[in-house]
Amino acid sequence: MTTDDPQNPLPDSLLASTVTTRELQERKSVRVFRPEPLSPQVRESILEAAFEAPTAGNQQLYSIIEIKDEKIRQKLALLCDDQPFIDAAPLVLAFVADCRYWPQIYRAAGAEKIRQPGVGDLLLAVDDTLIAAQNAVSAAWSLGVGSCYIGDFMENAEAMRELLHLPSFVFPATLVVFGYPTQKQLERQKPSRSPECAMVMVDSYQDRSPEDLYEIVEARRGSQDFESWAQAFCARKYNSDFSREMTRSVGVYLADFDNSGNGELDLSALG
Repeated sequence: MTTDDPQNPLPDSLLASTVTTRELQERKSVRVFRPEPLSPQVRESILEAAFEAPTAGNQQLYSIIEIKDEKIRQKLALLCDDQPFIDAAPLVLAFVADCRYWPQIYRAAGAEKIRQPGVGDLLLAVDDTLIAAQNAVSAAWSLGVGSCYIGDFMENAEAMRELLHLPSFVFPATLVVFGYPTQKQLERQKPSRSPECAMVMVDSYQDRSPEDLYEIVEARRGSQDFESWAQAFCARKYNSDFSREMTRSVGVYLADFDNSGNGELDLSALG
């Protein structure tokens, strides 16, 4: 269906009611799952959605590790801030930014003087990885399957590398757990998001006004006043021990990557 306006092919009333838009608005994190497993068909649909995600140069700069082994699941849950629901989820997918396998392709093809993956390559790969993960999350929700992103996956670099055998030039971008939500999870209210006026800028970056900053907190603070909520949130999230550990661990992974963009790759690092 189209209208006379090529920039807005659907009228506002119809656009707001489309299935995809509605599902994106309704989707929320799920941390308690019903015990039944996902069918092979549902699992395959979730993964295929990830593979169809937009990707830089059609490179798909990521790998997906499905975590099935119970001992690995338990250890993973412990390393990710001791969250048992990770182990309990029917499907656990580790999305890793992979700057390793394209240089392996270049080496196999006989390319000379292959450049060492740099921090720009890593950020591009992280883009690819998170877009693929979000495709999987959106597809899952459309199938009645809930999910939760686990940012703690970036912590405890040394132990995580050992647990999942992560080699150089592979970065743990995000962990996502999937399963059918319990009724209580379905009924749980989705946390409010910030309004457009506080999030969208025109033509250039602009520091937010005090009013914009208040609007951002207003959507989240509930009955607390601005100062109390923001101070508590800073202590619980930004200044937390897990946030500091995440920063330390990311630095460990970054040490693999070249900052200049001119370093030649030691091919032995590719295994």
